[in-house]
Amino acid sequence: MTTPILVTGGTGTLGSHVVPLLREAGHDVRVLSRHGRASGDGVEYVTADLLKGEGIGAALAGVETVLHLAGGPKGDDEATRNLVRAASDAGVRHLVYISVTGADAVPLGYFRAKLGAERAVADSGLPWTTLRAAQFHDLVLKMAQGMAKLPVIPVPGGLRFQPVDSRDVAARLVELTLAKPAGLVPDLTGPTVYDLADLLTTYLKAHGKRRPMLPVRIPGKAGRAYRAGNNLSLTNTTVGKRTWEHFLAERVG
Repeated sequence: MTTPILVTGGTGTLGSHVVPLLREAGHDVRVLSRHGRASGDGVEYVTADLLKGEGIGAALAGVETVLHLAGGPKGDDEATRNLVRAASDAGVRHLVYISVTGADAVPLGYFRAKLGAERAVADSGLPWTTLRAAQFHDLVLKMAQGMAKLPVIPVPGGLRFQPVDSRDVAARLVELTLAKPAGLVPDLTGPTVYDLADLLTTYLKAHGKRRPMLPVRIPGKAGRAYRAGNNLSLTNTTVGKRTWEHFLAERVG
């Protein structure tokens, strides 16, 4: 009998792909969530709040491997520190974390929180693995859907993305979770770098829509970082298989 793998954020976009893959590999899974669910089919759901630090110790009981997917618009660093402290007390043998490309290079709060979480994992004293991934196709789609509602779409110049499919990220994370701790591994990105205007144009075309686009400039340090491509990963990178166009065709179909 193997010990369960604890997955935080196991009910989210990424977790919905990861959990079935872990089950297919023959592992019991314990999903940490703020909201209770009925357990079954080798998946146990436990209720805990990482940001408040509540219920984490009980969720970690009997766990040797943790895959930390949970995240939000803010507070990821504090939530991860709470998880790390509890994991250390529980004697966890492998902590796997999903971060974002450019975590150490883009001067925005979200990226700073991700970098803080990375450091909490690396400084935990636990064996660890961290994977930085580019923005998911799902997130780009949500952004495009919102922007397409405007009569004129403002498009920041120099803003580029390497969107990656969440299924490719899930497969890589499962591979890393079932392997030995590896520290900071090569980033995972999609196969193509796109200007934001290109992503929006392909989205509009797929839906038979037209919108005028207005070039705008991102000010300050964040703008300089994006224009320099600091959110991209162009070297020492693992590349996913599914393109933005492939993803769109699936969704539109």
